[in-house]
Amino acid sequence: MSVMPPLEDRTDFEAADRGFVGTTSQETIKDARGRVVWDFGAYAFLSGPCPDTAHPSLWRQSQLTAKHGLYRVTDGVYQVRGFDLSNVSFVEGERGVVVIDPLLSTECAAAAVELYRRHRGNRPVTAVIFSHSHADHFGGVRGVVPDGGSVPIIAPAGFMEHAVSENVYSGTAMNRRAVFMYGAALPKSATGQIGTGLGQITSAGTISLIEPTLHVTRTGQEEAIDGVRIVFQLTPGTEAPAEMNFFLPDHRALCMAENATHNLHNVLTLRGALVRDARVWSRYLTEAIEMFAADSDVLFASHHWPTWGTRELAVFLSQQRDLYAYLHDQTLRLLNQGHTGLEIAEMMELPPALDRAWHARGYYGSVSHNVKAVYQRYMGWFDGNPAHLWELPAQESARRHVELMGGARNILPKAEEAYQAGEWRWAAQILNYVVFADPADTAAKELLAKVYEKLGHGSENGTWRNFYLQGAAELRGDKPQNPLDSVGTDLARALSAEQIFDSLAIRINGPRAWDTRLTIDWNLTDRKEEIRTSVANGVLIQTRSREATPADLTVTLTKTQLLALVASGDLGGVQTSGDRQALNTLMGLLDDADRDFNIVTP
Repeated sequence: MSVMPPLEDRTDFEAADRGFVGTTSQETIKDARGRVVWDFGAYAFLSGPCPDTAHPSLWRQSQLTAKHGLYRVTDGVYQVRGFDLSNVSFVEGERGVVVIDPLLSTECAAAAVELYRRHRGNRPVTAVIFSHSHADHFGGVRGVVPDGGSVPIIAPAGFMEHAVSENVYSGTAMNRRAVFMYGAALPKSATGQIGTGLGQITSAGTISLIEPTLHVTRTGQEEAIDGVRIVFQLTPGTEAPAEMNFFLPDHRALCMAENATHNLHNVLTLRGALVRDARVWSRYLTEAIEMFAADSDVLFASHHWPTWGTRELAVFLSQQRDLYAYLHDQTLRLLNQGHTGLEIAEMMELPPALDRAWHARGYYGSVSHNVKAVYQRYMGWFDGNPAHLWELPAQESARRHVELMGGARNILPKAEEAYQAGEWRWAAQILNYVVFADPADTAAKELLAKVYEKLGHGSENGTWRNFYLQGAAELRGDKPQNPLDSVGTDLARALSAEQIFDSLAIRINGPRAWDTRLTIDWNLTDRKEEIRTSVANGVLIQTRSREATPADLTVTLTKTQLLALVASGDLGGVQTSGDRQALNTLMGLLDDADRDFNIVTP
């Protein structure tokens, strides 16, 4: 059973306040249309004592992550925290300042730069570093580097592929679930959204991207940027598919990107992602300790507050390393004894030294869902029980269960008993059957909403709380809209031609295309690329080779025109030869994604 460290421990509060320089007097950050994209006052309620509608540990973490302003990390290194989900860091060079991870939104990044300059002078941005391929670490770049500006942009190998593909291939579904994970549509209050554990919330501004000009391709690679010496460590497959830590030897400062923060992170995030590798994550943390810890006086990251002191940061990194290694190794030990992921998640307990460390608490990731992720990485979705090999889909299964249990009339009183007895996990299970069997049963939906509220208010994990509370809102008819467009203009422009055609392939309605046969040749004049796409057997295939057989249609255009054609069917300036109906047929086979699909109701 997990034992929470003493709430009287104020060490993290002292660290989070250390180096405070100043903050903004603005109440909000707005976009060009006057829409609020960040509200500094939204979490003022956190200044009070923890209510019974929040887990005291998560309340404490949210108090820490709600702090905002400019902070001095060490001589020449500053951070702006609390202007977005993530931090932006500034390393002062000979001519200007190197910016690390310019937040999610251009508006928030611009406000952070303004705050930095107000206190540190009007230094020009001389370079930008993207530590990894998640949008909250690059999306604000055009708020830091204005249009027409040209500075070195440094990123790990594979950055562009992963930054773009994550937002395109499954971006619609990820963004929909992200509404629940971050609680973006929930009220900010003691009964609603109080944070995510990693930060408070994602900003709602403009996401941008500038393609990197310098890629880090090996660990130990050293660069001098504006007189700032930087030694890089590549860490692919950890918190992101493309990620890197780096060391500033002249500042004795170590940046751990998002690989070591003040919480247990996700091996598989609840919004959906590729399953991360807890084994290599722990090994890269060992490598970071061996390469940099003894020569570092301070450790900072792209979320949360720094850790000062060579001994202290070595302990921090060692415990973070042991955290991921323990979850990985013990899950493997138990699965090799025949236990399933669900069973192992219930069995897993952390060693006392890790359980007592605030930075190892499951505010963002959790022991439970990380264990299941490790199991999934090695064993997949199937637990080996043939009963689970070909289960009925959710609605049909629900109808059968409800019928077997004597109908909703029998289930609701039992669920009410479970609710009153505090058996909320069980109540959620049986009520979920009723709701999926009959979505019009308002009594079942309201009781399940109350159950989800109880589960949410008791969650130490910020993302679990948000999922439960957003689920309760959907059950009560308050279906949240997805406000985030992750594939903005810059990300669309960054797509390769291959990725553009991949994005079409995953929209093909297979059954509708079963009997369709067509071939289109695409000549991309600005890219000097020739690509043939063919549809057969419900699949769109692309190839660089041109067969002897002629295509049904040849299309000559630029990549910009291709993007416009895919987005809206705009053929302006596009040259074609052959049967134009082939293009109409192809476009008619595409399904549109549903940005606002249901999560907790059928």
